[in-house]
Amino acid sequence: MIDKAELCAKIREIYPDIGECGIDVDVNYDEAQQRWTVDLKKDAHRLKTFLEAGDAEMCLMGKQCVSLGIEIAQLRGNIDRM
Repeated sequence: MIDKAELCAKIREIYPDIGECGIDVDVNYDEAQQRWTVDLKKDAHRLKTFLEAGDAEMCLMGKQCVSLGIEIAQLRGNIDRM
């Protein structure tokens, strides 16, 4: 099982300017959907995306972070345009 703090730290490692874990970026495992939710907040804006567990594991092992990076970049772009 992936550690929530470790996944959050990896997201901050890729995008160090997004803010603090638990404040501006938060991750939680959704048991019902069996995937990770990634929440980003900036001022009054909040966006959420899902990250498949397999994709999160690959990133944490250092093998592939492409899907995570694309998701976070897309969320940040949406927030910046708001």
